[in-house]
Amino acid sequence: MAEESSGGGEKTESPSSKRRADFRKKGQVAQSKEVQTAVLLTLTFILWIFYMPEFWSSLSELLSSLWRNIDTFGGSPSDVYNLALFIVKEMAILLAPLFFLVLVAGFFSSIAQVGWIFTTQPINPDLGKLNPIKGFGRMFSMKSLVDLVKSILKIALIAWVAYATVYDYFQEALILVDTSITATILYLARIATIILAKVCAILVLIAVLDFAYTRYEMEEKMKMTKQEVKEEFKEMEGDPYIKSQIRRIQQEMARKRMMAEVPEADVVITNPTHLSVAIKYDTETMDAPVIIAKGADHVAMKIREIARANDIPLIENPPVARLLHKVDLGGVIPEEMFKAVAEILAHVYSLKNRN
Repeated sequence: MAEESSGGGEKTESPSSKRRADFRKKGQVAQSKEVQTAVLLTLTFILWIFYMPEFWSSLSELLSSLWRNIDTFGGSPSDVYNLALFIVKEMAILLAPLFFLVLVAGFFSSIAQVGWIFTTQPINPDLGKLNPIKGFGRMFSMKSLVDLVKSILKIALIAWVAYATVYDYFQEALILVDTSITATILYLARIATIILAKVCAILVLIAVLDFAYTRYEMEEKMKMTKQEVKEEFKEMEGDPYIKSQIRRIQQEMARKRMMAEVPEADVVITNPTHLSVAIKYDTETMDAPVIIAKGADHVAMKIREIARANDIPLIENPPVARLLHKVDLGGVIPEEMFKAVAEILAHVYSLKNRN
């Protein structure tokens, strides 16, 4: 389940949301098997406590019925088959609640840990898993060692609890030789219940510790190197170089469209040093003059060049040019500049009429 780092360096960066989503798609989530075991055994034990009287009553009735009708048993192959089928069916009915609880508990214990997740990737064929060298490495990896130690400690702890419980009740068990079979069975059932209760408590404790360790282990596994963070950022946001190239192309296309509008201008207002603003005003379709082109430095020079080629007047007015250059391209001139621009347009129209 471990994922090799795609970038060099130590994994010091917290996992991103994309990193977590990628792990989840692969089925790599912090899921503890100990939690499932503890939930299954504990809920089964609780159900057994309440269901045990009914179970023993039904089982006793079944055994009594078989014993009463034993003289009718023929012993032929068909009779043996029918008897076996009958016993299996009755035992299945008796154990059905436990089986149902196991299914429900197993399902919801997984949902509680990792939420709803469905992926087939963990079961997809992976030829890399057939590599004997990698397989040998996984056998002696730190994770395998930790799992082995956990299993040994769990078995040893449960065995010790069972032994200690039986030892405590050993002297009491010696008197069972003088009691009935029913009393012996009830006594053994009581001891088994005590042992199971202790085992469940131990498994719950182990599950809590293992779940915390599993989450910590998964967080460490999902951590990223600085190089991985950079690569993921490039993947999500795009390569900065490519983005700059796209932006440059877009700006160039916008500039060409803007330059194509310059011949339609009524006047180009300039700052003698580096600004040019082309204005268009149609009294029939526009409420106010509109800026159709603007630029600084070499763009300003290009606007003036196109304007001269199309006999568009160039009016030098630095204050107005500076203020209009701040207006967005395609925007209407501000109301406070109506008078100044109107005077410039009036002067331009008078020049055209004189010509």
